[in-house]
Amino acid sequence: MKKEFDVYEYVSEKATPQVLANHGDEMQKFAAYCDQAKKALDDAEKEESKANGQESLILERQRNAILGLPKEVRFYKQQIKDIIKEMGIGAEWYPHWYDSMEDAIYNEILGFAGLAPWIENRKPEYQYSSSAKMIGGRIYFMIGGKLELQPQSMTSERRAQLRAALLLDDPRKRLNEVYHEVYLQDGSRVTIYNEGLAKRGQDCIVFRKFVVQNYSFEMQAEKHTIPAELVPVFKAMVKVGYNVAFVGPVRSAKTTFLTTWQSYEDDSLEGVQVESDPEIPLHEIMPNAPIMQFVPNEDDLRSVIKRIMRSDADYIIMAEARDGVALHTAVKAANKGTRRVKMTFHTTDVIDFAYDVAEEIINSYPNMDLGSYIIKTAKSFDYILQFAQLEKNKSEKRLIGMWEMRYDLTARTIHMLQICKYDYDTDAWTFAFDIGEDKRQIGHIVSPKAFAEMENILRDLSQKYPMQGNYKYVPFCQALLRG
Repeated sequence: MKKEFDVYEYVSEKATPQVLANHGDEMQKFAAYCDQAKKALDDAEKEESKANGQESLILERQRNAILGLPKEVRFYKQQIKDIIKEMGIGAEWYPHWYDSMEDAIYNEILGFAGLAPWIENRKPEYQYSSSAKMIGGRIYFMIGGKLELQPQSMTSERRAQLRAALLLDDPRKRLNEVYHEVYLQDGSRVTIYNEGLAKRGQDCIVFRKFVVQNYSFEMQAEKHTIPAELVPVFKAMVKVGYNVAFVGPVRSAKTTFLTTWQSYEDDSLEGVQVESDPEIPLHEIMPNAPIMQFVPNEDDLRSVIKRIMRSDADYIIMAEARDGVALHTAVKAANKGTRRVKMTFHTTDVIDFAYDVAEEIINSYPNMDLGSYIIKTAKSFDYILQFAQLEKNKSEKRLIGMWEMRYDLTARTIHMLQICKYDYDTDAWTFAFDIGEDKRQIGHIVSPKAFAEMENILRDLSQKYPMQGNYKYVPFCQALLRG
């Protein structure tokens, strides 16, 4: 039996102590208004269902309203506007995180409730906020790189309604399953952790909004994400067409920098972009470039690898290489001679990059040889750019290392050379000059002018801001290759 809407439970769960202390009476009155409006809508829809027997269409309309589809939102807001007028409460108090009484009641009974301001970017700081999180009834918004507890919260009944609406579109998903991942109309990812996995009463819903920004290298330098001296170097590297991996932990600006890098690519070249999430809108960033964008799930990716490889693309972008299937696609493309391959990869240990990638591939393809894929990975990527967010201010991102991965075919040796290093104490970068022969050959063949500029600047930087200590490393997996 469905639990009745309880005003006092609603108030106790809805308002934080601060809100109750300041507006306790108003919150109770507002909760009562929501209760009355909800009852009026329910009664109207019961009558509608009796009249035409279209209960499934009403449920679909409710779901679409919760997901923010304009037609359904307009329909219910008009209904609520009429109810507010009939009740005579248009000038009454409502919680400050909403825009109007109509907006407040709509979101409390049909929309995203206290999450609505973040989802709809109602403040400038929400526009570039990448995530929001609900733990139990508590709501947090990511602001300036930190999760901030909001004054609004959500009842257990309202959370259950929201979860049910989010899952209606896929009959394969069951409400009693402990984990779900769904997508909103704008491509935002919603991850649901139900009780059974989450602690009782602490079910979680995580919203990930894709706010990848299309910066220029100059803008990245202004934000101090990269040293300004490397701007012409990066532009030259794009022209040469090196294969590049952008690595680091979550929220370290990997995808943003990949997007920046890609925006300098020759838009006459044919590209293929593969993502696990619809995160990078290349059709908007490079509207004239012939780039095919695919968003397959893991099972689909296995089956479409051959089709991707047959697409005659000049380059491949693996926007987020989460697993061995995605990594195998990128490595296979590079080993077939494809240049300008780009990907992001979650790791903090760049020295063992080749091993980490190969291990993920072997986990997905157990019949393949680990040593062979270590070598293939080492041959696949020319440079690795390592990013991190600063602990003292997580909204600040830094390029903390630029590495050349070098494989000696004759000696079967791998070296990792750090040619740019970030110093946390001085908030500045130092450099070492060392360019492998294979990188020189690529540069001389593709764009001698761009390579010469890159070489000269890196040499000058190593003299002006010399790196102290060792910059050349042998990864531990080298011992596996000797075996």
